[in-house]
Amino acid sequence: MTKKQNIGTICIQGGWQPKKGESRVLPIFQSTTFKYETSEQMARLFDLEDSGYFYSRLQNPTVDAVGAKIAALEGGVGAVMTSSGQAANFYAILNICQSGDHFVSATTIYGGTYNLFAVTLKKMGIEVTFVDADAPAEEIEKAFRPNTKALFGETISNPGANVLDIEKFANIAHKNGVPLIIDNTFATPINCRPIEWGADIVTHSTTKYMDGHAVAVGGAIIDSGNFDWEAQHDKFTCLTEPDESYHGLIYTKNFGNAAYITKLVSQVMRDLGAMMSPQNAFLLNLGLETLHLRMPRHCSNAQKVAEFLKAHPKVKWVNYSGLKDDKYYELAQKYTPEGGCGVMAFAVEGNKEDAIRFMDSLKFIAIVTHVADARSCVLHPASHTHRQLSDAQLQEAGINPDLIRLSVGIEDVEDIIADIEQALQVL
Repeated sequence: MTKKQNIGTICIQGGWQPKKGESRVLPIFQSTTFKYETSEQMARLFDLEDSGYFYSRLQNPTVDAVGAKIAALEGGVGAVMTSSGQAANFYAILNICQSGDHFVSATTIYGGTYNLFAVTLKKMGIEVTFVDADAPAEEIEKAFRPNTKALFGETISNPGANVLDIEKFANIAHKNGVPLIIDNTFATPINCRPIEWGADIVTHSTTKYMDGHAVAVGGAIIDSGNFDWEAQHDKFTCLTEPDESYHGLIYTKNFGNAAYITKLVSQVMRDLGAMMSPQNAFLLNLGLETLHLRMPRHCSNAQKVAEFLKAHPKVKWVNYSGLKDDKYYELAQKYTPEGGCGVMAFAVEGNKEDAIRFMDSLKFIAIVTHVADARSCVLHPASHTHRQLSDAQLQEAGINPDLIRLSVGIEDVEDIIADIEQALQVL
Protein backbone atom coordinates (compact mmCIF):
# COMPACT_ATOMS: atom_id res chain seq x y z
CA MET A 1 0.00 0.00 0.00
CA THR A 2 1.39 3.39 -1.05
CA LYS A 3 1.83 5.82 1.83
CA LYS A 4 -0.34 8.90 1.56
CA GLN A 5 1.84 11.88 0.74
CA ASN A 6 2.21 14.73 3.20
CA ILE A 7 0.70 18.08 2.33
CA GLY A 8 4.02 19.75 1.50
CA THR A 9 4.80 17.06 -1.05
CA ILE A 10 1.33 17.40 -2.60
CA CYS A 11 1.87 21.16 -2.96
CA ILE A 12 4.87 20.44 -5.18
CA GLN A 13 4.21 17.04 -6.75
CA GLY A 14 0.41 16.84 -6.88
CA GLY A 15 -1.73 17.08 -10.00
CA TRP A 16 0.78 16.76 -12.83
CA GLN A 17 2.50 13.39 -13.20
CA PRO A 18 4.72 13.56 -16.31
CA LYS A 19 5.42 10.42 -18.27
CA LYS A 20 8.60 9.51 -20.13
CA GLY A 21 9.82 12.44 -22.14
CA GLU A 22 7.11 14.84 -20.94
CA SER A 23 7.67 18.25 -19.41
CA ARG A 24 8.76 18.11 -15.75
CA VAL A 25 6.96 21.41 -15.15
CA LEU A 26 3.20 21.57 -15.71
CA PRO A 27 2.84 22.82 -19.30
CA ILE A 28 0.34 25.42 -20.48
CA PHE A 29 -2.11 23.79 -22.88
CA GLN A 30 -3.06 27.08 -24.52
CA SER A 31 -5.67 25.61 -26.83
CA THR A 32 -9.42 25.95 -27.05
CA THR A 33 -9.91 22.61 -28.79
CA PHE A 34 -8.56 19.07 -28.91
CA LYS A 35 -8.40 16.66 -31.86
CA TYR A 36 -10.02 13.22 -32.18
CA GLU A 37 -9.80 10.65 -34.95
CA THR A 38 -13.45 9.70 -35.32
CA SER A 39 -16.83 11.31 -34.91
CA GLU A 40 -17.81 8.52 -32.51
CA GLN A 41 -14.95 9.40 -30.16
CA MET A 42 -16.18 12.98 -29.97
CA ALA A 43 -19.80 11.92 -29.54
CA ARG A 44 -18.94 9.76 -26.54
CA LEU A 45 -17.30 12.75 -24.85
CA PHE A 46 -20.41 14.86 -25.37
CA ASP A 47 -22.55 12.09 -23.86
CA LEU A 48 -20.23 11.82 -20.83
CA GLU A 49 -19.52 8.20 -21.74
CA ASP A 50 -15.76 8.81 -22.01
CA SER A 51 -13.47 11.21 -20.22
CA GLY A 52 -11.22 13.50 -22.18
CA TYR A 53 -10.76 16.99 -23.55
CA PHE A 54 -12.61 18.58 -26.42
CA TYR A 55 -13.19 22.23 -25.48
CA SER A 56 -11.44 24.28 -22.81
CA ARG A 57 -14.63 25.87 -21.49
CA LEU A 58 -15.38 22.52 -19.86
CA GLN A 59 -11.98 21.01 -19.24
CA ASN A 60 -8.35 21.72 -20.04
CA PRO A 61 -5.30 19.61 -19.10
CA THR A 62 -3.44 22.47 -17.38
CA VAL A 63 -6.50 23.56 -15.43
CA ASP A 64 -7.42 20.00 -14.50
CA ALA A 65 -3.92 19.25 -13.18
CA VAL A 66 -4.17 22.20 -10.80
CA GLY A 67 -7.68 21.13 -9.80
CA ALA A 68 -6.41 17.65 -9.02
CA LYS A 69 -3.67 19.12 -6.82
CA ILE A 70 -6.16 21.26 -4.87
CA ALA A 71 -8.58 18.33 -4.50
CA ALA A 72 -5.73 16.27 -3.06
CA LEU A 73 -4.76 19.07 -0.67
CA GLU A 74 -8.34 19.32 0.62
CA GLY A 75 -9.01 15.59 0.61
CA GLY A 76 -11.77 15.64 -2.01
CA VAL A 77 -12.69 13.42 -4.93
CA GLY A 78 -12.41 16.20 -7.49
CA ALA A 79 -12.32 19.92 -8.10
CA VAL A 80 -13.59 22.42 -10.63
CA MET A 81 -11.52 25.54 -11.27
CA THR A 82 -13.37 28.77 -11.93
CA SER A 83 -12.46 32.23 -13.18
CA SER A 84 -12.77 33.77 -9.70
CA GLY A 85 -13.64 32.96 -6.10
CA GLN A 86 -16.93 34.76 -6.61
CA ALA A 87 -17.76 32.38 -9.47
CA ALA A 88 -16.82 29.43 -7.25
CA ASN A 89 -19.30 30.37 -4.53
CA PHE A 90 -21.97 31.17 -7.13
CA TYR A 91 -21.57 27.82 -8.89
CA ALA A 92 -21.35 25.85 -5.64
CA ILE A 93 -24.83 27.07 -4.72
CA LEU A 94 -26.30 27.08 -8.23
CA ASN A 95 -25.28 23.45 -8.80
CA ILE A 96 -27.94 22.30 -6.30
CA CYS A 97 -30.33 25.28 -6.07
CA GLN A 98 -32.83 26.59 -8.54
CA SER A 99 -35.66 29.13 -8.52
CA GLY A 100 -37.90 28.47 -5.52
CA ASP A 101 -35.10 27.00 -3.39
CA HIS A 102 -33.56 28.34 -0.21
CA PHE A 103 -30.27 28.06 1.64
CA VAL A 104 -28.81 29.27 4.93
CA SER A 105 -25.58 31.20 5.36
CA ALA A 106 -23.50 32.63 8.16
CA THR A 107 -23.85 36.41 8.29
CA THR A 108 -20.14 37.03 8.74
CA ILE A 109 -18.92 36.41 5.20
CA TYR A 110 -17.14 38.44 2.54
CA GLY A 111 -19.17 41.45 1.39
CA GLY A 112 -19.16 40.39 -2.25
CA THR A 113 -20.48 36.95 -1.30
CA TYR A 114 -23.12 38.53 0.96
CA ASN A 115 -24.31 40.70 -1.93
CA LEU A 116 -24.28 37.72 -4.32
CA PHE A 117 -26.45 35.74 -1.93
CA ALA A 118 -28.77 38.51 -0.75
CA VAL A 119 -29.30 40.41 -3.99
CA THR A 120 -28.25 38.57 -7.15
CA LEU A 121 -29.43 35.07 -6.23
CA LYS A 122 -32.68 36.57 -4.96
CA LYS A 123 -33.28 37.95 -8.47
CA MET A 124 -32.92 34.37 -9.71
CA GLY A 125 -35.55 33.14 -7.25
CA ILE A 126 -33.09 31.60 -4.78
CA GLU A 127 -33.54 32.88 -1.24
CA VAL A 128 -31.04 33.00 1.60
CA THR A 129 -31.46 33.36 5.35
CA PHE A 130 -28.45 34.75 7.21
CA VAL A 131 -27.73 33.45 10.70
CA ASP A 132 -25.38 34.32 13.53
CA ALA A 133 -22.71 31.62 13.25
CA ASP A 134 -22.01 31.86 16.97
CA ALA A 135 -25.64 31.21 17.93
CA PRO A 136 -26.65 27.85 19.47
CA ALA A 137 -27.43 25.07 17.01
CA GLU A 138 -31.13 25.08 17.87
CA GLU A 139 -31.30 28.80 17.04
CA ILE A 140 -29.60 28.31 13.67
CA GLU A 141 -31.88 25.39 12.84
CA LYS A 142 -34.91 27.68 12.99
CA ALA A 143 -33.75 29.18 9.69
CA PHE A 144 -34.20 25.88 7.85
CA ARG A 145 -37.22 25.27 5.63
CA PRO A 146 -38.50 22.26 3.65
CA ASN A 147 -36.91 23.76 0.51
CA THR A 148 -33.52 24.50 2.13
CA LYS A 149 -30.70 23.01 0.05
CA ALA A 150 -27.42 24.01 1.74
CA LEU A 151 -25.65 25.63 4.68
CA PHE A 152 -22.73 28.00 3.96
CA GLY A 153 -19.94 29.55 6.02
CA GLU A 154 -16.31 30.71 5.93
CA THR A 155 -13.59 28.96 7.94
CA ILE A 156 -12.13 32.37 8.87
CA SER A 157 -14.42 35.22 7.95
CA ASN A 158 -13.47 38.10 5.70
CA PRO A 159 -12.89 40.72 7.03
CA GLY A 160 -13.76 40.16 10.70
CA ALA A 161 -11.43 37.16 11.21
CA ASN A 162 -14.14 35.17 13.02
CA VAL A 163 -13.50 31.42 13.28
CA LEU A 164 -16.39 29.15 12.33
CA ASP A 165 -17.32 26.11 14.38
CA ILE A 166 -17.26 23.82 11.34
CA GLU A 167 -18.24 20.68 13.24
CA LYS A 168 -21.31 22.41 14.70
CA PHE A 169 -22.32 23.65 11.25
CA ALA A 170 -21.77 20.18 9.74
CA ASN A 171 -24.00 18.56 12.37
CA ILE A 172 -26.74 21.12 11.74
CA ALA A 173 -26.54 20.69 7.97
CA HIS A 174 -26.60 16.90 8.07
CA LYS A 175 -29.39 16.76 10.64
CA ASN A 176 -31.44 18.78 8.16
CA GLY A 177 -30.43 16.69 5.14
CA VAL A 178 -28.31 19.26 3.31
CA PRO A 179 -24.59 19.62 2.50
CA LEU A 180 -22.27 22.03 4.28
CA ILE A 181 -20.37 24.36 1.93
CA ILE A 182 -17.28 25.98 3.44
CA ASP A 183 -15.22 28.79 1.93
CA ASN A 184 -11.70 27.91 3.10
CA THR A 185 -9.88 30.77 1.39
CA PHE A 186 -8.18 32.33 4.42
CA ALA A 187 -7.13 29.16 6.26
CA THR A 188 -6.12 27.23 3.13
CA PRO A 189 -5.73 23.43 3.35
CA ILE A 190 -2.34 24.02 4.97
CA ASN A 191 -3.98 25.20 8.19
CA CYS A 192 -7.46 23.65 8.00
CA ARG A 193 -9.13 20.95 5.92
CA PRO A 194 -12.89 21.42 6.47
CA ILE A 195 -13.76 18.04 4.94
CA GLU A 196 -12.07 16.38 7.94
CA TRP A 197 -14.56 18.26 10.17
CA GLY A 198 -17.67 17.30 8.18
CA ALA A 199 -17.83 19.80 5.32
CA ASP A 200 -19.17 18.39 2.06
CA ILE A 201 -18.14 21.06 -0.43
CA VAL A 202 -15.16 23.42 -0.09
CA THR A 203 -14.64 26.61 -2.08
CA HIS A 204 -11.68 28.93 -2.52
CA SER A 205 -10.76 32.24 -3.97
CA THR A 206 -7.44 30.96 -5.29
CA THR A 207 -6.61 34.63 -5.98
CA LYS A 208 -5.55 34.89 -2.34
CA TYR A 209 -3.02 32.71 -0.48
CA MET A 210 -3.05 29.88 -3.01
CA ASP A 211 -1.75 32.14 -5.74
CA GLY A 212 0.06 34.19 -3.13
CA HIS A 213 1.51 36.83 -5.43
CA ALA A 214 -1.53 38.80 -6.64
CA VAL A 215 -1.04 37.82 -10.27
CA ALA A 216 -3.95 35.53 -11.18
CA VAL A 217 -7.65 35.73 -10.31
CA GLY A 218 -9.29 32.33 -9.83
CA GLY A 219 -11.51 30.06 -7.78
CA ALA A 220 -11.99 26.42 -6.90
CA ILE A 221 -14.81 24.12 -5.83
CA ILE A 222 -13.86 20.82 -4.20
CA ASP A 223 -16.28 17.94 -3.72
CA SER A 224 -15.64 15.69 -0.73
CA GLY A 225 -17.65 12.88 -2.30
CA ASN A 226 -19.13 12.20 1.15
CA PHE A 227 -22.63 13.61 0.94
CA ASP A 228 -25.28 10.96 0.25
CA TRP A 229 -27.46 12.65 -2.35
CA GLU A 230 -29.62 9.56 -2.84
CA ALA A 231 -30.51 9.56 0.86
CA GLN A 232 -32.15 12.92 0.11
CA HIS A 233 -33.45 11.80 -3.29
CA ASP A 234 -36.49 14.06 -3.44
CA LYS A 235 -34.60 17.13 -2.25
CA PHE A 236 -31.83 16.86 -4.85
CA THR A 237 -33.61 15.66 -7.97
CA CYS A 238 -31.13 17.67 -10.05
CA LEU A 239 -28.64 14.92 -9.18
CA THR A 240 -30.84 11.91 -8.53
CA GLU A 241 -33.26 12.07 -11.48
CA PRO A 242 -32.68 12.20 -15.26
CA ASP A 243 -31.00 15.23 -16.82
CA GLU A 244 -32.81 15.73 -20.11
CA SER A 245 -29.93 17.81 -21.47
CA TYR A 246 -27.87 14.58 -21.37
CA HIS A 247 -30.47 12.16 -22.73
CA GLY A 248 -31.79 11.22 -19.30
CA LEU A 249 -28.43 10.58 -17.60
CA ILE A 250 -28.65 10.36 -13.79
CA TYR A 251 -25.58 11.80 -12.06
CA THR A 252 -25.76 9.75 -8.87
CA LYS A 253 -26.29 6.55 -10.85
CA ASN A 254 -23.61 7.18 -13.46
CA PHE A 255 -20.94 8.90 -11.36
CA GLY A 256 -21.47 7.77 -7.77
CA ASN A 257 -19.71 9.93 -5.22
CA ALA A 258 -18.50 12.25 -7.99
CA ALA A 259 -22.08 13.18 -8.97
CA TYR A 260 -21.92 16.76 -7.68
CA ILE A 261 -18.60 17.68 -9.26
CA THR A 262 -19.48 15.99 -12.58
CA LYS A 263 -22.74 17.92 -12.85
CA LEU A 264 -20.88 21.11 -12.03
CA VAL A 265 -18.53 20.68 -14.98
CA SER A 266 -20.91 19.19 -17.50
CA GLN A 267 -23.94 21.37 -16.82
CA VAL A 268 -23.16 24.59 -14.92
CA MET A 269 -19.77 25.27 -16.49
CA ARG A 270 -21.08 24.16 -19.88
CA ASP A 271 -23.87 26.73 -19.74
CA LEU A 272 -22.30 29.63 -17.84
CA GLY A 273 -18.64 29.27 -18.75
CA ALA A 274 -16.73 31.09 -15.99
CA MET A 275 -13.73 28.78 -16.39
CA MET A 276 -10.14 29.35 -15.33
CA SER A 277 -7.72 30.09 -18.17
CA PRO A 278 -4.73 27.76 -18.71
CA GLN A 279 -2.35 30.70 -18.18
CA ASN A 280 -3.90 31.56 -14.80
CA ALA A 281 -3.86 27.89 -13.80
CA PHE A 282 -0.14 27.73 -14.59
CA LEU A 283 0.55 30.81 -12.43
CA LEU A 284 -1.63 29.43 -9.64
CA ASN A 285 0.33 26.19 -9.69
CA LEU A 286 3.57 28.10 -9.11
CA GLY A 287 1.98 29.69 -6.06
CA LEU A 288 0.74 26.36 -4.75
CA GLU A 289 4.29 24.97 -4.84
CA THR A 290 5.27 27.30 -1.98
CA LEU A 291 1.95 27.50 -0.12
CA HIS A 292 3.16 25.20 2.67
CA LEU A 293 6.22 27.43 3.15
CA ARG A 294 4.45 30.78 3.00
CA MET A 295 1.52 30.12 5.34
CA PRO A 296 3.65 29.55 8.48
CA ARG A 297 5.47 32.84 7.77
CA HIS A 298 2.18 34.71 7.28
CA CYS A 299 0.91 33.33 10.58
CA SER A 300 4.06 33.97 12.62
CA ASN A 301 4.30 37.52 11.29
CA ALA A 302 0.62 38.14 11.99
CA GLN A 303 0.92 36.83 15.53
CA LYS A 304 3.70 39.32 16.29
CA VAL A 305 1.80 42.18 14.64
CA ALA A 306 -1.40 41.33 16.54
CA GLU A 307 0.49 41.29 19.83
CA PHE A 308 2.05 44.67 18.99
CA LEU A 309 -1.33 46.20 18.13
CA LYS A 310 -2.97 44.71 21.20
CA ALA A 311 -0.43 46.44 23.45
CA HIS A 312 -0.51 49.82 21.68
CA PRO A 313 -2.35 52.68 23.47
CA LYS A 314 -3.72 54.07 20.18
CA VAL A 315 -5.44 50.79 19.23
CA LYS A 316 -8.98 50.17 20.51
CA TRP A 317 -9.30 46.48 19.78
CA VAL A 318 -7.81 43.62 17.74
CA ASN A 319 -9.55 40.55 16.32
CA TYR A 320 -7.00 37.81 15.73
CA SER A 321 -7.65 34.26 16.86
CA GLY A 322 -4.01 33.71 17.79
CA LEU A 323 -4.41 36.07 20.76
CA LYS A 324 -5.21 34.12 23.92
CA ASP A 325 -7.97 36.50 24.99
CA ASP A 326 -9.60 36.51 21.54
CA LYS A 327 -13.20 35.35 21.37
CA TYR A 328 -12.26 32.67 18.84
CA TYR A 329 -9.02 31.47 20.41
CA GLU A 330 -10.43 28.10 21.54
CA LEU A 331 -12.06 27.41 18.16
CA ALA A 332 -8.79 28.35 16.47
CA GLN A 333 -6.91 25.90 18.66
CA LYS A 334 -9.33 23.21 17.52
CA TYR A 335 -9.50 23.94 13.79
CA THR A 336 -6.25 25.80 13.03
CA PRO A 337 -3.76 24.79 15.75
CA GLU A 338 -0.75 25.57 13.53
CA GLY A 339 -2.06 29.09 12.87
CA GLY A 340 -5.03 30.52 11.01
CA CYS A 341 -3.94 33.10 8.47
CA GLY A 342 -2.25 36.47 8.17
CA VAL A 343 -5.43 38.54 8.19
CA MET A 344 -6.74 40.42 11.21
CA ALA A 345 -9.19 43.19 12.02
CA PHE A 346 -8.52 46.08 14.36
CA ALA A 347 -9.54 49.66 15.11
CA VAL A 348 -7.53 52.70 16.08
CA GLU A 349 -8.67 55.17 18.71
CA GLY A 350 -10.99 57.76 17.24
CA ASN A 351 -13.51 57.54 14.40
CA LYS A 352 -13.74 56.50 10.76
CA GLU A 353 -11.72 59.53 9.67
CA ASP A 354 -8.91 58.54 12.05
CA ALA A 355 -8.88 55.03 10.56
CA ILE A 356 -8.51 56.50 7.08
CA ARG A 357 -5.79 58.93 8.26
CA PHE A 358 -3.86 55.99 9.74
CA MET A 359 -4.06 54.01 6.50
CA ASP A 360 -3.08 57.01 4.37
CA SER A 361 0.05 57.41 6.56
CA LEU A 362 1.42 53.93 5.90
CA LYS A 363 4.55 53.79 3.77
CA PHE A 364 4.91 50.31 2.19
CA ILE A 365 1.80 48.61 3.57
CA ALA A 366 -0.44 49.45 0.63
CA ILE A 367 -4.14 50.29 0.43
CA VAL A 368 -5.41 47.79 -2.12
CA THR A 369 -8.62 45.91 -2.88
CA HIS A 370 -6.89 42.66 -2.20
CA VAL A 371 -5.84 40.48 0.68
CA ALA A 372 -3.73 37.44 1.49
CA ASP A 373 -0.66 37.64 -0.68
CA ALA A 374 3.06 38.04 -0.04
CA ARG A 375 2.81 41.81 0.36
CA SER A 376 1.28 43.43 3.44
CA CYS A 377 -1.81 45.45 2.64
CA VAL A 378 -4.66 47.23 4.36
CA LEU A 379 -8.30 48.08 3.63
CA HIS A 380 -11.24 49.88 5.21
CA PRO A 381 -14.15 47.48 4.48
CA ALA A 382 -17.00 49.91 5.25
CA SER A 383 -15.56 52.29 2.62
CA HIS A 384 -14.31 49.69 0.15
CA THR A 385 -15.24 45.99 -0.14
CA HIS A 386 -18.48 46.25 1.87
CA ARG A 387 -19.62 49.73 0.85
CA GLN A 388 -22.58 48.27 -1.07
CA LEU A 389 -24.11 47.09 2.22
CA SER A 390 -26.53 49.18 4.25
CA ASP A 391 -25.63 50.28 7.79
CA ALA A 392 -27.88 47.53 9.15
CA GLN A 393 -26.22 44.91 6.93
CA LEU A 394 -22.77 46.13 7.98
CA GLN A 395 -23.71 45.62 11.61
CA GLU A 396 -25.10 42.14 10.87
CA ALA A 397 -21.86 41.25 9.10
CA GLY A 398 -19.85 42.50 12.07
CA ILE A 399 -18.36 45.39 10.11
CA ASN A 400 -17.95 48.41 12.34
CA PRO A 401 -17.29 51.78 10.65
CA ASP A 402 -13.85 51.87 12.30
CA LEU A 403 -12.80 48.31 11.33
CA ILE A 404 -9.48 48.10 9.49
CA ARG A 405 -8.54 44.86 7.73
CA LEU A 406 -4.82 44.20 7.80
CA SER A 407 -3.29 41.44 5.71
CA VAL A 408 0.18 40.71 7.05
CA GLY A 409 2.59 39.63 4.34
CA ILE A 410 5.86 37.74 4.46
CA GLU A 411 8.20 40.74 4.59
CA ASP A 412 10.47 41.12 7.62
CA VAL A 413 8.10 41.51 10.55
CA GLU A 414 10.22 44.24 12.15
CA ASP A 415 9.68 46.39 9.06
CA ILE A 416 5.94 45.70 9.06
CA ILE A 417 5.63 46.74 12.70
CA ALA A 418 7.79 49.83 12.13
CA ASP A 419 5.50 50.99 9.31
CA ILE A 420 2.42 50.51 11.48
CA GLU A 421 4.05 52.26 14.41
CA GLN A 422 4.99 55.38 12.44
CA ALA A 423 1.45 55.59 10.98
CA LEU A 424 -0.06 55.36 14.47
CA GLN A 425 2.05 58.35 15.53
CA VAL A 426 -0.01 60.67 13.31
CA LEU A 427 -3.14 60.05 15.41
